[in-house]
Amino acid sequence: MTVHRRVAAVVLALVVAVLAGCAPALPSTVVVGTRIAVGWNAELTSLNAAAAPTAGNLQIAQAIRADFGDIVDGDFVSDESFGTVAIVREEPFTVRYDLGEPSWSDGIPLDAADLLLGWAASAGYFASGADDVGDGEPEAAPVPTVDEFGRSIDVTFAHPTNTWQSAITVPVAAHIVGKRAFGLDDDMEAKQAVIRAVQEADAAALAAIADVWRNAFTIPEGGSRIAPDLLVSSGPFRLDQVDAADEGQTVTLVADPSYRGAATPQVAQIDLVPAGAEPVAAIGGSLDIVQVGPTASHAAPIKELERRDHTVQTTHDGTVWTVLLEPTGVFADAAARAAFLRMVPSSDLVDRGAGVWSSAYTATTSLLSAPGSRAYEVVSEDSGFAVALGKADDPVLEREAAGVAAGSTVCVLYERSTEFAAGAFAALRDAAQAAGWSVADCGSDDVGAALDQGGWNAAIVRIPIPQTPADVAAQWGSEGDASLLALADPERDALIAQLAQTVDVYEAREVLAQVEATLVRAAVARPFAANPRLTILDRDVTGVTARNGADASLTHSVAQWAVAP
Repeated sequence: MTVHRRVAAVVLALVVAVLAGCAPALPSTVVVGTRIAVGWNAELTSLNAAAAPTAGNLQIAQAIRADFGDIVDGDFVSDESFGTVAIVREEPFTVRYDLGEPSWSDGIPLDAADLLLGWAASAGYFASGADDVGDGEPEAAPVPTVDEFGRSIDVTFAHPTNTWQSAITVPVAAHIVGKRAFGLDDDMEAKQAVIRAVQEADAAALAAIADVWRNAFTIPEGGSRIAPDLLVSSGPFRLDQVDAADEGQTVTLVADPSYRGAATPQVAQIDLVPAGAEPVAAIGGSLDIVQVGPTASHAAPIKELERRDHTVQTTHDGTVWTVLLEPTGVFADAAARAAFLRMVPSSDLVDRGAGVWSSAYTATTSLLSAPGSRAYEVVSEDSGFAVALGKADDPVLEREAAGVAAGSTVCVLYERSTEFAAGAFAALRDAAQAAGWSVADCGSDDVGAALDQGGWNAAIVRIPIPQTPADVAAQWGSEGDASLLALADPERDALIAQLAQTVDVYEAREVLAQVEATLVRAAVARPFAANPRLTILDRDVTGVTARNGADASLTHSVAQWAVAP
């Protein structure tokens, strides 16, 4: 066992004993004095992740906030120890968000006021620049029915909503927001003030709440002097301290005595510390857990750790490597695009890009679903990818049949500094030239900027796997604000709109497959591998289960983390 995990165990035990008379006892699962150090390169900027949904804020929120569940690989995974979500009426579409008996770490129960505050945020009441309830969406959204005794709210949506299970969250405490917004001292009075403000559409009161929502939970410069009332938690851990230094930010989490979820914490303290220049080398010393990418420099040290019984978990980071085509110039015609994409040797791109790590990359044929997810098999089978964009029997003949002259130039964009992209480009260049295409090296040190500037024909890029219909619309809709495709398609837009209103999970997968089929027919992209993430654990750490995806892939499992005796 590394020394830092048992620091001051006796002192901590004495502190716990002294505080036992004035604070809830720690759950019996917590082993006093245990400590786990996690390497991270993110930053905590706000304790309200709904107002500032950065990677660091979401990662911490997963540890300090409870909710009805999470979207994982496109599916909702519920936490019924927090509460339940159920459709209570089909017309108009109405959903009940019903809390169990969770409480905040200061002992105040979560109730309908917290849910109503979360609903108001999702309805746009506190959006930046919205000074009153009359701005846009809040005016159109009917205020939910509140059952204060039952600790639930019934939310009526304008139409059936695909994301109904995750639509309402509780990012911050209503009693804290109410006390700060209205200068109140009593917790229950503050909750009632929040409820009245929303129910009565009190513009002045809502503006005061909005100011607290957007600004009060911001982490002060350097992380010092965080007001105690802002530290209340509903999750298995609560924030204890934030320290800033030149090398990065350190965030200290401690077990929440009030948490009584399905799984209560087992370690007393978790420190998220700067990962440093060589995080893999720090495992077993200053670090117990670290997540890294599969680079060549990591291969030997990780192999040595595995030989010494350290655990290495491989998941994906929620993105897929894709050959993306600009549907203009040499690729103005769909047949030309299809001929090029059918020529792409996916396995060769992975082998040349990943090298010794090629087995860590999971093959994929979907832009809209993650390999291994419940939706993936349906989407991949129904999209028509295998027939339309499967491997060409004769790439030269297919190019000629598409009317593309030998030697036609394709400017390929990729990130020069990324090992995988550079290797994949080399494999694509060789295959394309063998098929009669002339490939120009249009590599860049800033692929994002180069994509926006244009001038390229094909790009080897990582694309986020969308988790919600809104994500699909943003990436692939004709008017998407993060559009990856300069090719409008009314059919695809209509299917995305249908997906957004499809409540049944099985029907939604079929509609998602239809959306993917429009992308396959357009022949604008060939996904070929999910981008891996490696989670490395010290021998003495157990219960860690990294999950796929971009958000809180590690901290979602903090309640199960333990230190082996």
